[in-house]
Amino acid sequence: MEAADPTRRAVLLTVAASAAAAALPAAARARTHTIVMEKMRFGPSPAGLRVDDTIVCNRDLFRHTATARDRSFDIDLPPGASGRTVMRRAGSLPYICRFHPGMTGRLTVSA
Repeated sequence: MEAADPTRRAVLLTVAASAAAAALPAAARARTHTIVMEKMRFGPSPAGLRVDDTIVCNRDLFRHTATARDRSFDIDLPPGASGRTVMRRAGSLPYICRFHPGMTGRLTVSA
């Protein structure tokens, strides 16, 4: 059995480390944003939303949903509960509460 070439090993480790570093910014970039619902209203939409970010909706005494008009997400929220969804595409996403159609919001998601 032949011993591994130290130069080849160093090159392979460098390539592997570079690949891992290239993948890190996308994973590190994903953030979690909260939309607080109170008094039968969605709170302000978070700024700086990007694809792969997570939206968490929480807090209210009544059952709600946060439902994208295009159905790309639908979060069911029993009273006092939280729910989450991951933004999968860029664009302007209007959303409503299916139980209270006067509750509306809009998310702007960048690539």
